[in-house]
Amino acid sequence: MSFTKKTIRDVELSGKRVLVRADYNVPLDSKGNITDEYRITQSLPTIRYIIEHGGSVLLCSHLGRPDGKPNTKESLFPVAKTLQKLLHIEVEFVPDCVGDRAKKAADGLKKGQILLLENLRFHPEEEANDTAFAAQLASLADLFVQDGFGVVHRAHASTDAITKHMPSVAGLLLEREVDTITDVIENPKRPLVAIVGGAKIADKIEVLQQFIAVADVVAVGGAMANTFLQAQGIQIGRSKTEAADVPLAQTILATARQEKSKRPFVFYLPQDGVVAKKVDTFAPTRIVDWSANVISEIEAYPKRPAHDSTQIADDEMILDIGPFSGAFIAGTLQLAGTVIWNGAMGVTETKGTQGPIGPTAQGTELIMEAITGQFGNRPFSLVGGGDTVGFIEARGLVGSFNHVSTGGGASLELLSGRILPGVAALQDKGKTKDGGSQHA
Repeated sequence: MSFTKKTIRDVELSGKRVLVRADYNVPLDSKGNITDEYRITQSLPTIRYIIEHGGSVLLCSHLGRPDGKPNTKESLFPVAKTLQKLLHIEVEFVPDCVGDRAKKAADGLKKGQILLLENLRFHPEEEANDTAFAAQLASLADLFVQDGFGVVHRAHASTDAITKHMPSVAGLLLEREVDTITDVIENPKRPLVAIVGGAKIADKIEVLQQFIAVADVVAVGGAMANTFLQAQGIQIGRSKTEAADVPLAQTILATARQEKSKRPFVFYLPQDGVVAKKVDTFAPTRIVDWSANVISEIEAYPKRPAHDSTQIADDEMILDIGPFSGAFIAGTLQLAGTVIWNGAMGVTETKGTQGPIGPTAQGTELIMEAITGQFGNRPFSLVGGGDTVGFIEARGLVGSFNHVSTGGGASLELLSGRILPGVAALQDKGKTKDGGSQHA
């Protein structure tokens, strides 16, 4: 399926002031320094294309959750400095996104120049999808370009209402994200393996149902797996779980069993895990083998395995998938044609004492190695989700994957088959300005 909305390739840019909605919701350290530039770097092709084709660029974005209250900690000023460094072009910054100062700065913008507006969410009207606020934004430019894939699943002023006030098309990043993700679901090279982590089943129930319908293997890890284990009657100690999601887990398990009765299909839950009494670099860990019983028997041989080797104690937590589960998932990836990976398998933030990989990130590392072909097969890979992307970025391996998405929630909704408001609001290909802005 090709992208059905107009893009910046379909419109005249020369002499135009172009308002680009980017997603610069980037992490900052305590000193206000950007710790992850991925979303910024991915926006550069659209900016460069507009400049190269004779336009000037006004950039707008949000950062954090300021709840309509301006503050220095969530200012986009550090993003302006980073953009200037990456583009080697001066990037002006104005400390508001609407009003006299913003209007004056926008009106003074000349061909080839770039201006970054202040945080959209400093105004509560942004998240309220306020039409008057959107009209103020629209008055700053001649053309609107939606390139913030991470926000198009929200109907906000800068994703929805603004398209009612000016010609609106997609940027190169948005086009690539939608095309790639849609194609993976509609036309994957098989077998298709989906690996899903995260904490709450409720946040991913629709994508899990979609994967059960279209994938050949669905493997679940992370804290979400704990709720599934709990639904099967396995004692999980103090492991992070969502008790309210247990009925959802039981429903999904029933759906998976029904799918398995109709065709070759695997819904895989961890059979062993790494447990500890607290999340800490120096906390002792052990492997609990609650289902496979392979590791516990090998470790105890020639004696019978101790009872606690298959039981999670009341004061312990599952913090990662175990080596048997990791090997099983990695094994399925040796036969995969396509893999979709969303969510880490364990607590990846805990630092290690003997290297970059912490004691509860080994499962995630093993999956990453399998996807990138370190054991032989290298499937087409689509990666999404903040913790997953952050992990592979920290390892310097973003380039080893076919597509690393900039949008967590948006990618999940697109994978689930839902319409994205910020995409639907853009002009369809083959339609004039007056006939555009049709909802798909």
